[in-house]
Amino acid sequence: MIDLQDISFEFGGRYLYKEASWQIKPGERIGLIGKNGTGKSTLLRVLMGEYSISGGNIQKQGGIKIGFLTQDFLDKNLEGSVLEVTMQAFEELLDIEKQMHEITAKMETDYNDKLLERLGDLQHQYEMHDGYTIHNRAAEVLEGLGFKTEQLDKPLQQFSGGWRMRALLAQMLLTKPDLLMLDEPTNHLDLPSIQWLENYLRTYAGSVIVVSHDRYFLNRLCNRIVEISNLKFNIFEGNFDDYIDQKEERMLLQQRQFSNQQQYIKDQEKFINRFRAKASKSVAVQSRVKMLDRLDKIEAPEGETASMGLRFGMDHAGGKVTLEIENLSKNFGNVVVFNHAEGQIIRGDKVALIGANGLGKSTLLKIVDGLLESTGKITLGHNVHMSYFSQQQSETLDNTKTIVDELQYFAPWVKEQDARTILGSFLFTGEDVFKKIKVLSGGEKSRVALAKTVVSRSNFLLLDEPTNHLDMQSVNILAKALMEYDGSMLLVSHDRHFISMVADKIWFIENHEIKEYPGGYDEFEEWYNKRVVPPPTVAKQLHKEEKPPESNSGDKNDHDKKQVSKNKLIQMQKDMDKLEQELEQHKAQLKEIEDSYNNPDIASDAKKLNEATEQHKKLSGTIKQLNLNFETLFEQMMILQEN
Repeated sequence: MIDLQDISFEFGGRYLYKEASWQIKPGERIGLIGKNGTGKSTLLRVLMGEYSISGGNIQKQGGIKIGFLTQDFLDKNLEGSVLEVTMQAFEELLDIEKQMHEITAKMETDYNDKLLERLGDLQHQYEMHDGYTIHNRAAEVLEGLGFKTEQLDKPLQQFSGGWRMRALLAQMLLTKPDLLMLDEPTNHLDLPSIQWLENYLRTYAGSVIVVSHDRYFLNRLCNRIVEISNLKFNIFEGNFDDYIDQKEERMLLQQRQFSNQQQYIKDQEKFINRFRAKASKSVAVQSRVKMLDRLDKIEAPEGETASMGLRFGMDHAGGKVTLEIENLSKNFGNVVVFNHAEGQIIRGDKVALIGANGLGKSTLLKIVDGLLESTGKITLGHNVHMSYFSQQQSETLDNTKTIVDELQYFAPWVKEQDARTILGSFLFTGEDVFKKIKVLSGGEKSRVALAKTVVSRSNFLLLDEPTNHLDMQSVNILAKALMEYDGSMLLVSHDRHFISMVADKIWFIENHEIKEYPGGYDEFEEWYNKRVVPPPTVAKQLHKEEKPPESNSGDKNDHDKKQVSKNKLIQMQKDMDKLEQELEQHKAQLKEIEDSYNNPDIASDAKKLNEATEQHKKLSGTIKQLNLNFETLFEQMMILQEN
């Protein structure tokens, strides 16, 4: 399809790629990755022909149609409704449709065979290209990306930049290019829309290149990963997890080859320096000098900088209960967001609040922070110190300060070197830290605001989409820091890999209430999918069942059933509380055993060490079984509540 042969590209006096090669084949799902500044988005523009290469050759299959979605599309003229702008994907069919209407109107006053024949030809073309389905196809894609049916006729300009990008993405998908290139397409999507896009692209007829830091997205979509590093295109077969495994193997091999070559070079240089002055060895010396000059040097493997120290410190621990939400209700006009919602966060809980846009995730964080009024009761626990990060926090930065000064003014206890290390984790390296806030982009300001959250020393964090504007490496650094954080957290994010790393509980909003799943994201997703999509056989059974005949005793039976259900729920809650206590006790015992490994009396005694190891194994099995019992009981409770 496209063959990049030894291409080189310079930008600002610096090479992004040098004599790099890559073949793009039909039907591939390619994840294009690399550190910030390696030229991922630039490469997409090179493929589009917007930028010229300084060396090499690019061969494209004749007549290939390339589609490229980028943030620049927001500058386009977007007049018209959501559906009308999206329908521009069918430009030729819309032109045929227009001609058909014109001929039909003309035939009302001037009916003749020539017009009738022309109308027939146009109708045939229109039908051959599925013209009669284009409105439904456009609506289907738009609704898959999160638009509601009633929004499709509204002017697109009334929507935010994120929603306008969704409409443009829908337009791009409907054009069905041979090669579809998407630059960070998940940035403006919520979780249901990301999952819809994954499924759509998996069955897409053409090839796809996607630049993304969403590991779940890359795992579920891609069959090839191309990494830009060391000025080359490094190609890995499989998805992102396969890339991680293959890269580790390649780096180990490269490290061995590099070390062997370095030792060889040292040996030769030692010989040269030792015998340089001896005339009898001059030929051998010159031979080895020339040999080293001609040697094809092996590069040292590019190491990760994800080991940068980043920690969320705390001044003190809070009380047992971090946050209590009681009888919370919130309306925006006639729109109900929360209705008598309840929720509780215990010290140390790391809760991810997930779901579609518009259900109230960010609204809940603003209510907890006190930025929005509501009815009900929001109570912070004893000694709880809260810090709130949102994209809007960047507006509170002092534009007259440099980045490092802004951080140190907010947290004077942080030394400059520590501040620069922290800022490095958020992609501000070298002299970047001395830039004025006023010259930063919106994304850069957001990263500064997130760095301030890191140094706040709070014991309760509210985080609204903290991974936006971060590259994959920085997301991992942030995730690892949050995993080690001893405080509590309420997080809103669409990055499933990030959520799966840091969250130990999941909140989701349903029927204007806060529902809780007591486990990580992967388990939640499996449970939720089974819950919302009943097996086909069950669905058919439900449709076949007839309503029972009505009787005078119906009301009494309903009341009795409700009372039984209520009693069951009360008992289940007691059982869950008991299980939770048992889990805490067993975990404490497990920690005691782990701490005992550091005891010299046990560590030096093989018998005692074996006994401790055996106890650890049994306790781990018991804890695993208790967790399974807890999850099963929780699922039963959720089903009973729904019924």
